[in-house]
Amino acid sequence: MKVILLKDVKGLGTKGAVVNASDGHARNFLIPRGLAKEATTGSMKVLEKQKSAQEKKKHEELEEAKALAEKLSNLTVKLKGKAGEGGKLFGSITSKDIAEGLAKQHKIKIDKRKIQLDTSIKTLGALFVEIKVYPEVTGKMKVEVLEA
Repeated sequence: MKVILLKDVKGLGTKGAVVNASDGHARNFLIPRGLAKEATTGSMKVLEKQKSAQEKKKHEELEEAKALAEKLSNLTVKLKGKAGEGGKLFGSITSKDIAEGLAKQHKIKIDKRKIQLDTSIKTLGALFVEIKVYPEVTGKMKVEVLEA
C-alpha cells in the first residue's frame, strides 16, 4: 500500500515522502497513529501543491536574506567602551553588544548567534564582522569601537 508520511518514521522515511508499506503496517499502525495517510490521487495533488508552496516560500526567504545582507554591508554600528592605554578595552565587545547596537541604531533585529565572532573585540577601532543571515547567505558589517 502506498502511503504519504505525515511525520518522520524511523526505518521508513521522512515527512512528505511517498513510500510503500505493507497493508497491515499501514492500516494498523501508521494511519491510526496519524503518521501517514493513504496515497490517493487527491492526496498526491495536495502534496504536490504543498511542496511547490514550500519551494516558493524558501525562494522568497532567500531573496529577502540576500537583500538584508546587501543592506548590512552598507551599515556601520558604533559602540562605545572604556579603554586604557594603547586602545585596549576594559572588558570586551561581544556579539550580544553588536546585536543590541544594530537594533538601537538601525532598527534591525538579528539574533546574536548569527553574528560570527572568533573572539570578542578587545581593542578600539573599526573591523568587519560576518553575519550569517540565511544558511547560504552571509553579510559583512562594519563595527566601530569608540572610546567612551
